[in-house]
Formats: sequence, C-alpha cells, structure tokens
Amino acid sequence: MTEKIVGGVSRFQKHVYPKRRDLFERLALGQRPDALFVTCADSRIDPNLLTQSDPGELFICRVIGNVVPPYPGAIGGVSATIEYATAVLRVPEIIVCGHTDCGVMKAALHPEAVRKYPSIAAWLRYVGVEERQPNPSAEFLLALAERNVVAQLKNLRTHPAVAQRLKEGNLTLRGWVYHIGPGTVTAWDEERGEFLEIREQGTEGRDQGSGIRSARSR
Repeated sequence: MTEKIVGGVSRFQKHVYPKRRDLFERLALGQRPDALFVTCADSRIDPNLLTQSDPGELFICRVIGNVVPPYPGAIGGVSATIEYATAVLRVPEIIVCGHTDCGVMKAALHPEAVRKYPSIAAWLRYVGVEERQPNPSAEFLLALAERNVVAQLKNLRTHPAVAQRLKEGNLTLRGWVYHIGPGTVTAWDEERGEFLEIREQGTEGRDQGSGIRSARSR
C-alpha cells in the first residue's frame, strides 16, 4: 500500500501537475473556497470526486460520523475548523454530508461494543439514538444517518461564528446523505421534513419540482 501511495505522488508530479500548473500556482497565493464540507472520515467518501470540484473549492472537515459537537461542549479541531471557515474564510455555505452504511451509526446502536475504546465511546454521545434494534436493516441505518445529519445542522447553529453569519443572512446550511451504492445524494428539505434526491446539476429540495424524488419513495 505504501508503494502504491508513493507511486501516486510520483504520477501526480509527472502527469497531473503539469497539466494544471496555473491552478496550483494560483492556489499557492491563497484560498477562497465555495463551501465548508463536513463529512465522515470513511475512506469510501471523496468530497471532491462526489461534487466534481477542484482543489481550492472545498474547505473540508472530516471526522467520524460527520459529527459537529454543540458549542462549547467540545472545543477542539472541529469547532476550530468551523470558526476558521465561517469567520475567516467567510464561506457562503456549510454542507454536512452523512452516508449510507456508516460504522458510527452502527456503533451508536451497540455502544457496548466500543466501550474499550474511550475516545470512540465518548464521541458517540453526539449521535442521538432514539430507538435501538439488535439487527438493524439498511433502511433503519439510513434513517439514523439522516437524523444524525439533521442533528448536526442543529449543533452547527450553536457555534457563535455560524450564528452570527446566519443572523447576517449570508450563510446557508445544507444537509446531505451520500448513498454509496447507487452514487446518489439526498438533501434535507426542512419545510417538508424529508430528504429529497438531487437529480440534476444545481437542483435540490422542494423548489425543483419534478426533478426530485423523495428518498422514501425509492
């Protein structure tokens, strides 16, 4: 695996960088990302691949369970990243993106399985579980992942920098769930209280009419 990763760096330097030299030289002078993208550390998620964005367009915060602890409960790397992106970089959007088959959702249903891992066990308290099932179905895990995204959006609003930008009216919060198998993304529609599938470029939620399906109708 190490040889594969090192080989990738070599291929980047030889084949990728020369083709996009202008982009990287421009990025060397600073950044102005379009969004803060908060997502899980799961290795199956590639935010830039998923959104087809270039380097410099996403400010990414990766943490297991795409959890945003409420302020000031756990001031640390996540809260510092949110504050920097919101107050310093002034990103216009924050996207919290969960995903299907999330190991943190499974662990939250069976906390006894991770008691020997104190950091993981402590982190799970930020994942609200109202109901537990011994053998949860994929649909149940999806519903839990969706509720978790909504909960983290609520937690985001407790952060002072986010609250101030929302008060100013120049920050948008979005909640997504990435469905790994089919490659689809559903977006939280607060007014309808459900996740709707993003079907076309630049479309999501209730305003897009027939281009969107309810995640529950698939």
